[in-house]
Amino acid sequence: MTVRPVTVVSAGASAPALRLRGSEVAAAWGTAGSKGEVALCDSDEDTLTLAWQAAIDALGAARIDAGEVSGLWWGTTRPPFAEGPSHAFLATAIGLDPAAQGALISGSPHSGMEALLCAWDAIAAGHATLALVVASDALVPGLGTGGESTTGAGAAALLLASDSGPDPQGGSLRLLSRATRAVPAVDRYRADGGDWTGDVYDPRLFREELFLPLLEKAGHAVGGEPAALAVSDPDGKLAGALSKRLGAPVASAPVQSALGDTAAAAPLLGMIQACTIDQLQGGGQLAVIGYGGGRASAVNVEVNGELPGASRLADVLSSGRQVTYTRALRARGQLEPMAEPIPMGLPPAGAAFSRGNVEMLQLEGARCADCGVISTPPSVHPACTGCGGGKLETIRLSRKGTVVTFVVNQTMPPPFAAPLPLIVVDLEDGARIMVQGTPADAEVLDVGDTVELSLRRYALERGIPVYGYKASRVADVSAGSGTGSGAGPERAGE
Repeated sequence: MTVRPVTVVSAGASAPALRLRGSEVAAAWGTAGSKGEVALCDSDEDTLTLAWQAAIDALGAARIDAGEVSGLWWGTTRPPFAEGPSHAFLATAIGLDPAAQGALISGSPHSGMEALLCAWDAIAAGHATLALVVASDALVPGLGTGGESTTGAGAAALLLASDSGPDPQGGSLRLLSRATRAVPAVDRYRADGGDWTGDVYDPRLFREELFLPLLEKAGHAVGGEPAALAVSDPDGKLAGALSKRLGAPVASAPVQSALGDTAAAAPLLGMIQACTIDQLQGGGQLAVIGYGGGRASAVNVEVNGELPGASRLADVLSSGRQVTYTRALRARGQLEPMAEPIPMGLPPAGAAFSRGNVEMLQLEGARCADCGVISTPPSVHPACTGCGGGKLETIRLSRKGTVVTFVVNQTMPPPFAAPLPLIVVDLEDGARIMVQGTPADAEVLDVGDTVELSLRRYALERGIPVYGYKASRVADVSAGSGTGSGAGPERAGE
Protein backbone atom coordinates (compact mmCIF):
# COMPACT_ATOMS: atom_id res chain seq x y z
CA MET A 1 0.00 0.00 0.00
CA THR A 2 1.37 3.41 -0.96
CA VAL A 3 0.59 6.31 1.39
CA ARG A 4 1.81 9.85 1.80
CA PRO A 5 5.60 9.77 2.35
CA VAL A 6 6.97 10.81 5.71
CA THR A 7 10.50 11.93 6.61
CA VAL A 8 12.64 10.38 9.34
CA VAL A 9 14.34 13.36 10.98
CA SER A 10 16.68 11.62 13.44
CA ALA A 11 17.35 8.41 15.32
CA GLY A 12 18.43 7.18 18.72
CA ALA A 13 19.39 3.77 20.08
CA SER A 14 20.19 2.15 23.41
CA ALA A 15 21.18 -1.21 24.84
CA PRO A 16 21.26 -2.56 28.39
CA ALA A 17 24.38 -2.95 30.51
CA LEU A 18 24.95 -6.72 30.42
CA ARG A 19 26.18 -9.15 27.75
CA LEU A 20 25.90 -12.95 27.87
CA ARG A 21 27.87 -15.19 25.51
CA GLY A 22 26.06 -18.11 23.94
CA SER A 23 28.90 -20.33 25.05
CA GLU A 24 28.03 -19.57 28.70
CA VAL A 25 24.50 -20.84 28.15
CA ALA A 26 25.74 -23.93 26.33
CA ALA A 27 28.17 -24.77 29.12
CA ALA A 28 25.44 -24.50 31.74
CA TRP A 29 23.20 -26.98 29.95
CA GLY A 30 25.85 -29.21 28.42
CA THR A 31 24.75 -28.47 24.86
CA ALA A 32 26.61 -27.53 21.70
CA GLY A 33 28.31 -24.14 21.75
CA SER A 34 26.48 -21.11 20.39
CA LYS A 35 28.15 -18.23 18.60
CA GLY A 36 27.65 -14.59 19.43
CA GLU A 37 26.21 -12.93 22.51
CA VAL A 38 23.02 -11.30 23.69
CA ALA A 39 22.30 -8.12 25.61
CA LEU A 40 20.19 -8.29 28.76
CA CYS A 41 18.92 -5.85 31.34
CA ASP A 42 20.52 -5.46 34.72
CA SER A 43 18.22 -5.39 37.73
CA ASP A 44 17.71 -1.60 37.43
CA GLU A 45 16.85 -1.63 33.70
CA ASP A 46 13.75 -2.51 31.73
CA THR A 47 11.95 -1.68 28.50
CA LEU A 48 11.02 1.78 29.79
CA THR A 49 14.56 2.84 30.76
CA LEU A 50 15.86 1.58 27.39
CA ALA A 51 13.09 3.46 25.58
CA TRP A 52 13.85 6.66 27.49
CA GLN A 53 17.54 6.64 26.52
CA ALA A 54 16.82 6.02 22.83
CA ALA A 55 14.18 8.78 22.77
CA ILE A 56 16.45 11.31 24.49
CA ASP A 57 19.21 10.55 21.97
CA ALA A 58 16.86 10.94 18.98
CA LEU A 59 15.64 14.33 20.23
CA GLY A 60 19.21 15.43 20.90
CA ALA A 61 20.35 14.41 17.43
CA ALA A 62 17.60 16.54 15.87
CA ARG A 63 18.08 19.38 18.39
CA ILE A 64 14.38 19.25 19.08
CA ASP A 65 12.88 20.11 22.46
CA ALA A 66 10.57 17.41 23.81
CA GLY A 67 7.82 20.00 24.22
CA GLU A 68 7.60 20.37 20.42
CA VAL A 69 6.73 16.70 19.86
CA SER A 70 3.09 16.02 18.96
CA GLY A 71 2.97 12.53 20.39
CA LEU A 72 4.69 9.30 21.40
CA TRP A 73 4.02 5.96 19.73
CA TRP A 74 5.69 3.21 21.76
CA GLY A 75 5.91 -0.43 20.77
CA THR A 76 7.10 -3.06 23.25
CA THR A 77 6.14 -6.68 23.75
CA ARG A 78 6.24 -6.29 27.53
CA PRO A 79 5.49 -2.82 28.96
CA PRO A 80 6.56 -2.35 32.62
CA PHE A 81 2.90 -2.28 33.70
CA ALA A 82 0.91 -5.16 32.26
CA GLU A 83 -2.05 -2.87 32.84
CA GLY A 84 -1.29 0.65 33.98
CA PRO A 85 0.37 4.00 33.20
CA SER A 86 3.38 2.76 31.16
CA HIS A 87 2.89 5.31 28.35
CA ALA A 88 2.31 8.19 30.76
CA PHE A 89 5.47 7.33 32.72
CA LEU A 90 7.63 7.26 29.59
CA ALA A 91 6.10 10.40 28.06
CA THR A 92 6.61 12.30 31.32
CA ALA A 93 10.22 11.13 31.71
CA ILE A 94 11.02 12.22 28.15
CA GLY A 95 9.45 15.61 28.86
CA LEU A 96 6.50 15.55 26.48
CA ASP A 97 3.59 17.92 26.98
CA PRO A 98 0.80 16.32 29.06
CA ALA A 99 -1.53 16.93 26.09
CA ALA A 100 0.67 14.95 23.69
CA GLN A 101 -1.10 12.18 21.78
CA GLY A 102 0.13 8.72 20.82
CA ALA A 103 -0.32 5.11 21.82
CA LEU A 104 1.25 2.15 23.61
CA ILE A 105 1.25 -0.97 21.44
CA SER A 106 2.19 -4.31 22.99
CA GLY A 107 1.51 -8.02 22.95
CA SER A 108 4.03 -9.21 20.37
CA PRO A 109 7.40 -8.30 18.79
CA HIS A 110 5.41 -6.87 15.86
CA SER A 111 4.51 -3.91 18.10
CA GLY A 112 7.57 -1.90 17.03
CA MET A 113 6.47 -1.89 13.41
CA GLU A 114 2.89 -1.13 14.45
CA ALA A 115 4.09 1.92 16.40
CA LEU A 116 5.94 3.13 13.31
CA LEU A 117 2.90 2.67 11.06
CA CYS A 118 0.55 4.39 13.52
CA ALA A 119 2.84 7.41 13.86
CA TRP A 120 3.20 7.51 10.07
CA ASP A 121 -0.60 7.62 9.76
CA ALA A 122 -0.84 10.47 12.28
CA ILE A 123 1.73 12.54 10.35
CA ALA A 124 0.24 11.75 6.93
CA ALA A 125 -3.27 12.63 8.11
CA GLY A 126 -2.12 15.94 9.55
CA HIS A 127 -2.94 15.03 13.15
CA ALA A 128 0.71 15.38 14.20
CA THR A 129 3.66 17.45 13.02
CA LEU A 130 6.46 15.69 14.92
CA ALA A 131 5.96 12.08 15.99
CA LEU A 132 8.31 10.19 18.27
CA VAL A 133 8.39 6.45 17.58
CA VAL A 134 10.05 4.20 20.15
CA ALA A 135 10.45 0.42 19.99
CA SER A 136 12.03 -1.32 22.97
CA ASP A 137 12.10 -4.85 24.27
CA ALA A 138 13.72 -7.11 26.84
CA LEU A 139 12.08 -10.51 26.50
CA VAL A 140 12.92 -13.10 29.15
CA PRO A 141 13.39 -16.56 27.58
CA GLY A 142 12.41 -19.70 29.45
CA LEU A 143 15.12 -21.69 31.20
CA GLY A 144 16.73 -24.27 28.95
CA THR A 145 15.10 -22.92 25.79
CA GLY A 146 16.94 -22.03 22.61
CA GLY A 147 15.98 -18.42 23.19
CA GLU A 148 18.45 -18.12 26.06
CA SER A 149 21.34 -17.77 23.61
CA THR A 150 19.50 -15.69 20.99
CA THR A 151 17.05 -13.40 22.82
CA GLY A 152 18.50 -9.95 23.50
CA ALA A 153 17.33 -6.48 24.50
CA GLY A 154 17.56 -2.96 23.11
CA ALA A 155 15.64 0.10 21.94
CA ALA A 156 15.36 2.32 18.89
CA ALA A 157 13.74 5.73 18.47
CA LEU A 158 12.83 7.62 15.30
CA LEU A 159 11.56 11.19 15.00
CA LEU A 160 9.11 11.56 12.11
CA ALA A 161 7.96 14.72 10.33
CA SER A 162 5.81 15.57 7.33
CA ASP A 163 7.62 15.10 4.04
CA SER A 164 6.20 18.42 2.81
CA GLY A 165 6.70 20.43 5.98
CA PRO A 166 9.74 22.17 7.44
CA ASP A 167 12.56 19.77 8.18
CA PRO A 168 14.99 20.98 10.89
CA GLN A 169 17.79 18.60 9.88
CA GLY A 170 17.24 17.96 6.17
CA GLY A 171 16.06 14.41 6.91
CA SER A 172 17.85 11.73 4.93
CA LEU A 173 15.16 9.00 5.07
CA ARG A 174 11.71 8.87 3.51
CA LEU A 175 9.11 6.21 4.29
CA LEU A 176 7.56 5.46 0.90
CA SER A 177 5.27 2.43 1.02
CA ARG A 178 4.27 -0.46 3.26
CA ALA A 179 2.58 -3.84 3.32
CA THR A 180 1.35 -6.25 6.02
CA ARG A 181 0.67 -9.97 5.83
CA ALA A 182 -0.68 -12.27 8.56
CA VAL A 183 -1.36 -15.93 9.30
CA PRO A 184 -3.17 -17.31 12.40
CA ALA A 185 -0.46 -19.59 13.76
CA VAL A 186 1.17 -19.94 17.18
CA ASP A 187 4.90 -19.15 17.24
CA ARG A 188 6.82 -17.87 20.25
CA TYR A 189 4.33 -16.95 22.94
CA ARG A 190 3.80 -16.24 26.61
CA ALA A 191 0.57 -17.40 28.23
CA ASP A 192 -1.52 -14.99 30.28
CA GLY A 193 0.13 -14.67 33.67
CA GLY A 194 3.30 -16.40 32.49
CA ASP A 195 6.74 -15.02 33.22
CA TRP A 196 8.92 -16.37 30.42
CA THR A 197 8.70 -16.59 26.63
CA GLY A 198 8.78 -20.11 25.24
CA ASP A 199 10.31 -21.51 22.05
CA VAL A 200 8.41 -22.35 18.89
CA TYR A 201 7.09 -25.91 18.99
CA ASP A 202 8.73 -27.03 15.73
CA PRO A 203 11.62 -24.82 14.52
CA ARG A 204 11.64 -26.31 11.01
CA LEU A 205 7.90 -25.86 10.60
CA PHE A 206 8.18 -22.28 11.84
CA ARG A 207 11.00 -21.52 9.41
CA GLU A 208 9.63 -23.14 6.25
CA GLU A 209 5.88 -22.65 6.54
CA LEU A 210 5.46 -19.52 8.64
CA PHE A 211 8.37 -17.10 8.96
CA LEU A 212 10.04 -17.24 5.55
CA PRO A 213 6.88 -17.37 3.38
CA LEU A 214 5.19 -14.60 5.37
CA LEU A 215 8.14 -12.19 5.32
CA GLU A 216 8.83 -12.96 1.67
CA LYS A 217 5.25 -12.05 0.77
CA ALA A 218 5.42 -8.80 2.75
CA GLY A 219 8.79 -7.93 1.20
CA HIS A 220 7.54 -8.44 -2.36
CA ALA A 221 4.26 -6.65 -1.67
CA VAL A 222 5.95 -3.44 -0.51
CA GLY A 223 7.57 -3.00 -3.90
CA GLY A 224 10.75 -1.16 -4.80
CA GLU A 225 14.23 -2.54 -5.43
CA PRO A 226 15.94 -2.61 -2.03
CA ALA A 227 19.72 -2.52 -1.85
CA ALA A 228 19.57 -4.01 1.66
CA LEU A 229 17.26 -5.50 4.29
CA ALA A 230 16.67 -4.70 7.95
CA VAL A 231 14.87 -7.73 9.35
CA SER A 232 13.59 -9.33 12.53
CA ASP A 233 15.64 -12.47 13.15
CA PRO A 234 14.48 -14.66 16.07
CA ASP A 235 17.37 -17.13 15.91
CA GLY A 236 20.16 -15.31 14.06
CA LYS A 237 19.82 -17.55 11.00
CA LEU A 238 16.44 -16.76 9.45
CA ALA A 239 17.46 -13.37 8.07
CA GLY A 240 20.15 -14.98 5.94
CA ALA A 241 17.62 -17.37 4.41
CA LEU A 242 15.21 -14.50 3.73
CA SER A 243 18.03 -12.55 2.09
CA LYS A 244 18.38 -15.26 -0.57
CA ARG A 245 14.65 -15.16 -1.29
CA LEU A 246 14.46 -11.39 -1.61
CA GLY A 247 17.82 -10.95 -3.33
CA ALA A 248 19.30 -8.30 -1.02
CA PRO A 249 21.93 -8.41 1.75
CA VAL A 250 21.02 -8.11 5.43
CA ALA A 251 22.13 -4.72 6.77
CA SER A 252 20.89 -5.47 10.29
CA ALA A 253 23.29 -8.38 10.91
CA PRO A 254 25.75 -6.37 13.10
CA VAL A 255 22.92 -5.49 15.51
CA GLN A 256 21.84 -9.13 15.76
CA SER A 257 25.44 -10.23 16.36
CA ALA A 258 26.03 -7.69 19.15
CA LEU A 259 22.66 -7.65 20.94
CA GLY A 260 20.78 -10.76 19.84
CA ASP A 261 17.14 -10.63 18.79
CA THR A 262 15.78 -7.38 20.22
CA ALA A 263 12.19 -8.33 19.29
CA ALA A 264 10.06 -5.19 18.81
CA ALA A 265 13.17 -3.04 18.43
CA ALA A 266 14.94 -5.31 15.91
CA PRO A 267 13.68 -3.88 12.58
CA LEU A 268 14.10 -0.24 13.65
CA LEU A 269 17.59 -0.85 15.05
CA GLY A 270 18.36 -2.55 11.73
CA MET A 271 17.10 0.52 9.88
CA ILE A 272 19.45 2.74 11.89
CA GLN A 273 22.35 0.36 11.26
CA ALA A 274 21.66 0.39 7.52
CA CYS A 275 22.02 4.18 7.48
CA THR A 276 25.67 3.79 8.51
CA ILE A 277 26.49 1.57 5.51
CA ASP A 278 28.35 3.31 2.70
CA GLN A 279 26.29 1.77 -0.08
CA LEU A 280 23.13 3.33 1.35
CA GLN A 281 24.56 6.65 2.49
CA GLY A 282 25.08 7.46 -1.16
CA GLY A 283 21.42 6.78 -1.89
CA GLY A 284 19.26 3.69 -2.29
CA GLN A 285 16.24 1.81 -1.00
CA LEU A 286 16.00 -0.25 2.16
CA ALA A 287 13.34 -2.82 3.03
CA VAL A 288 12.53 -2.87 6.75
CA ILE A 289 10.58 -6.00 7.73
CA GLY A 290 9.34 -6.77 11.23
CA TYR A 291 7.67 -9.93 12.51
CA GLY A 292 5.78 -11.13 15.56
CA GLY A 293 2.59 -12.86 16.60
CA GLY A 294 1.87 -14.25 13.14
CA ARG A 295 2.15 -10.81 11.46
CA ALA A 296 4.81 -9.35 9.19
CA SER A 297 5.02 -5.73 8.04
CA ALA A 298 7.41 -4.33 5.46
CA VAL A 299 8.29 -0.69 4.83
CA ASN A 300 10.11 0.63 1.77
CA VAL A 301 12.59 3.33 2.87
CA GLU A 302 14.46 5.73 0.60
CA VAL A 303 17.89 6.55 2.02
CA ASN A 304 19.50 9.77 0.80
CA GLY A 305 22.37 10.21 3.23
CA GLU A 306 23.45 9.80 6.82
CA LEU A 307 20.65 9.90 9.37
CA PRO A 308 21.34 12.26 12.31
CA GLY A 309 21.99 10.15 15.40
CA ALA A 310 22.69 6.92 13.49
CA SER A 311 26.45 7.16 13.93
CA ARG A 312 26.09 6.64 17.70
CA LEU A 313 24.79 3.12 17.17
CA ALA A 314 28.35 1.78 16.91
CA ASP A 315 29.05 2.91 20.49
CA VAL A 316 25.80 1.32 21.67
CA LEU A 317 26.66 -2.01 20.09
CA SER A 318 30.16 -2.07 21.55
CA SER A 319 29.14 -1.14 25.11
CA GLY A 320 28.17 -3.47 27.94
CA ARG A 321 30.02 -5.87 30.21
CA GLN A 322 30.26 -9.63 30.06
CA VAL A 323 28.52 -11.63 32.79
CA THR A 324 28.27 -15.27 33.75
CA TYR A 325 25.16 -17.36 33.16
CA THR A 326 24.40 -17.32 36.89
CA ARG A 327 24.63 -13.54 36.99
CA ALA A 328 22.34 -13.33 33.96
CA LEU A 329 19.71 -15.45 35.71
CA ARG A 330 19.85 -13.16 38.75
CA ALA A 331 19.43 -10.09 36.56
CA ARG A 332 16.44 -11.62 34.76
CA GLY A 333 14.78 -12.58 38.06
CA GLN A 334 15.00 -16.30 37.32
CA LEU A 335 17.33 -16.93 40.25
CA GLU A 336 16.29 -15.18 43.44
CA PRO A 337 17.49 -15.46 47.06
CA MET A 338 15.09 -16.72 49.70
CA ALA A 339 15.61 -13.47 51.65
CA GLU A 340 12.59 -11.18 51.57
CA PRO A 341 13.18 -7.77 49.95
CA ILE A 342 13.13 -4.85 52.35
CA PRO A 343 9.81 -3.00 51.79
CA MET A 344 10.00 0.69 50.96
CA GLY A 345 7.34 1.56 53.51
CA LEU A 346 5.49 3.78 51.04
CA PRO A 347 3.09 2.24 48.52
CA PRO A 348 4.07 3.28 44.95
CA ALA A 349 0.41 4.11 44.30
CA GLY A 350 0.15 6.23 47.48
CA ALA A 351 -0.02 9.99 47.84
CA ALA A 352 3.74 10.62 48.03
CA PHE A 353 4.45 8.91 44.72
CA SER A 354 1.33 10.20 42.97
CA ARG A 355 2.24 13.79 43.85
CA GLY A 356 5.96 13.38 43.26
CA ASN A 357 6.06 11.18 40.16
CA VAL A 358 6.45 14.05 37.71
CA GLU A 359 9.39 15.59 39.55
CA MET A 360 11.05 12.17 39.86
CA LEU A 361 10.54 11.18 36.22
CA GLN A 362 11.48 14.60 34.82
CA LEU A 363 14.19 15.28 37.42
CA GLU A 364 12.86 18.64 38.56
CA GLY A 365 14.13 21.20 41.04
CA ALA A 366 12.85 24.51 42.45
CA ARG A 367 14.97 27.62 41.77
CA CYS A 368 14.62 30.51 44.22
CA ALA A 369 13.86 33.85 42.52
CA ASP A 370 15.61 35.73 45.36
CA CYS A 371 18.93 33.90 45.84
CA GLY A 372 19.11 31.44 42.91
CA VAL A 373 19.56 28.30 45.05
CA ILE A 374 17.98 25.19 43.54
CA SER A 375 16.17 22.95 46.06
CA THR A 376 15.45 19.29 45.32
CA PRO A 377 12.99 17.70 45.29
CA PRO A 378 10.46 20.54 45.08
CA SER A 379 7.64 18.74 46.90
CA VAL A 380 9.86 18.17 49.93
CA HIS A 381 11.05 21.78 50.06
CA PRO A 382 8.15 24.25 49.83
CA ALA A 383 10.59 27.00 50.86
CA CYS A 384 14.10 27.76 49.56
CA THR A 385 16.79 25.78 51.35
CA GLY A 386 19.16 28.71 50.92
CA CYS A 387 17.28 31.77 52.14
CA GLY A 388 13.88 30.43 53.17
CA GLY A 389 12.10 32.39 50.46
CA GLY A 390 8.88 31.25 48.88
CA LYS A 391 9.31 32.52 45.31
CA LEU A 392 10.21 29.24 43.61
CA GLU A 393 10.24 28.30 39.94
CA THR A 394 10.12 24.62 38.92
CA ILE A 395 12.88 23.77 36.43
CA ARG A 396 14.28 20.67 34.69
CA LEU A 397 17.66 19.82 36.18
CA SER A 398 20.84 19.20 34.23
CA ARG A 399 21.73 15.58 33.49
CA LYS A 400 25.47 16.13 33.96
CA GLY A 401 27.61 17.03 36.96
CA THR A 402 30.65 16.44 39.16
CA VAL A 403 31.11 14.06 42.09
CA VAL A 404 31.44 15.99 45.37
CA THR A 405 31.64 12.98 47.67
CA PHE A 406 30.42 9.39 47.76
CA VAL A 407 30.28 6.21 49.79
CA VAL A 408 30.22 2.63 48.50
CA ASN A 409 27.86 0.29 50.32
CA GLN A 410 29.32 -3.24 50.38
CA THR A 411 26.26 -4.86 51.96
CA MET A 412 22.80 -4.18 50.60
CA PRO A 413 19.47 -5.90 51.25
CA PRO A 414 17.38 -7.13 48.30
CA PRO A 415 16.45 -5.81 45.81
CA PHE A 416 19.64 -3.70 45.72
CA ALA A 417 22.97 -5.21 44.69
CA ALA A 418 26.31 -4.45 46.34
CA PRO A 419 28.70 -2.76 45.85
CA LEU A 420 26.36 0.24 45.46
CA PRO A 421 27.71 3.83 45.44
CA LEU A 422 25.67 6.67 46.94
CA ILE A 423 26.89 9.86 45.31
CA VAL A 424 26.53 13.57 46.03
CA VAL A 425 26.64 15.40 42.69
CA ASP A 426 26.94 19.07 41.84
CA LEU A 427 25.02 19.45 38.59
CA GLU A 428 26.07 21.89 35.88
CA ASP A 429 23.08 24.14 36.63
CA GLY A 430 24.14 24.57 40.27
CA ALA A 431 21.83 22.05 41.91
CA ARG A 432 23.24 19.53 44.39
CA ILE A 433 21.60 16.10 44.60
CA MET A 434 22.29 12.69 46.12
CA VAL A 435 21.62 9.66 43.91
CA GLN A 436 22.62 6.05 43.54
CA GLY A 437 25.53 5.08 41.33
CA THR A 438 26.15 1.76 39.59
CA PRO A 439 28.08 -1.30 40.80
CA ALA A 440 30.25 -1.06 37.67
CA ASP A 441 31.71 2.26 38.90
CA ALA A 442 32.26 1.22 42.53
CA GLU A 443 36.01 0.51 42.21
CA VAL A 444 36.91 3.40 39.90
CA LEU A 445 34.71 6.26 41.12
CA ASP A 446 36.54 9.29 42.52
CA VAL A 447 35.80 12.80 43.77
CA GLY A 448 35.86 15.19 40.84
CA ASP A 449 34.67 12.62 38.30
CA THR A 450 32.14 13.71 35.71
CA VAL A 451 28.90 11.74 35.83
CA GLU A 452 25.73 11.62 33.78
CA LEU A 453 22.25 10.92 35.12
CA SER A 454 20.03 8.39 33.42
CA LEU A 455 16.61 6.95 34.19
CA ARG A 456 16.73 3.60 35.98
CA ARG A 457 14.37 1.27 37.82
CA TYR A 458 15.12 1.64 41.51
CA ALA A 459 12.84 -1.10 42.76
CA LEU A 460 9.90 -3.35 42.00
CA GLU A 461 7.57 -2.79 44.95
CA ARG A 462 4.42 -4.93 45.18
CA GLY A 463 4.81 -5.60 41.46
CA ILE A 464 4.99 -1.89 40.61
CA PRO A 465 8.20 -0.43 39.13
CA VAL A 466 9.63 2.65 40.85
CA TYR A 467 11.86 4.84 38.68
CA GLY A 468 14.52 7.41 39.49
CA TYR A 469 17.88 8.66 38.22
CA LYS A 470 21.29 7.09 38.75
CA ALA A 471 24.73 8.56 38.14
CA SER A 472 27.19 6.83 35.80
CA ARG A 473 30.82 7.81 35.46
CA VAL A 474 31.74 9.41 32.14
CA ALA A 475 34.84 7.94 30.54
CA ASP A 476 38.03 9.99 30.42
CA VAL A 477 38.73 9.47 26.73
CA SER A 478 42.22 10.95 26.93
CA ALA A 479 43.17 8.46 29.63
CA GLY A 480 41.59 5.54 27.81
CA SER A 481 39.49 4.52 30.81
CA GLY A 482 36.33 2.45 30.71
CA THR A 483 32.89 3.94 30.29
CA GLY A 484 30.36 4.55 32.99
CA SER A 485 28.28 1.69 31.59
CA GLY A 486 30.86 -0.70 32.96
CA ALA A 487 32.52 -1.93 29.77
CA GLY A 488 34.79 -4.91 30.18
CA PRO A 489 34.61 -8.22 32.06
CA GLU A 490 32.56 -8.51 35.19
CA ARG A 491 34.58 -8.33 38.41
CA ALA A 492 34.71 -11.26 40.77
CA GLY A 493 32.02 -11.16 43.41
CA GLU A 494 29.82 -8.65 41.59
